[in-house]
Amino acid sequence: MVIETNSAEETFELGVSMGKAAVPGQVLTLVGDLGVGKTVFTKGLAKGLEIKEPISSPTFTIVQIYEEGRLPFYHFDVYRISDVDEMDEIGFEDYVYGEGVSLIEWGNLIEEILPNKRTEIVIEKNLEKGFDFRKIRIEEL
Repeated sequence: MVIETNSAEETFELGVSMGKAAVPGQVLTLVGDLGVGKTVFTKGLAKGLEIKEPISSPTFTIVQIYEEGRLPFYHFDVYRISDVDEMDEIGFEDYVYGEGVSLIEWGNLIEEILPNKRTEIVIEKNLEKGFDFRKIRIEEL
């Protein structure tokens, strides 16, 4: 499925709708260049999961855990991972194969350890269509 958004608000609302539809054990990977709207989407997803706590990117901590929503939410940012073995150290499999919702930014960098069943979300800009335009591809794997 391909969705086009024309504002940060529309990207946020797509996240909200996906958060409302999320189920226990769901894994989403989120791929896109820096500044494309991954955090905006993630904040929407968290709102859809009824998480009230502020969402921040776990760039340096690798994972942020939010447990007070409708489902636990595990937000990973693996941009700085140099070796997939580092994921074992943080208990990656416990989260991803648990009962919460896992969102993994830059999931393409650790593809060899991702579950086969997941939702891949790719966000792209196209400046010819406007500064706020985003093409968002969602694929069930």
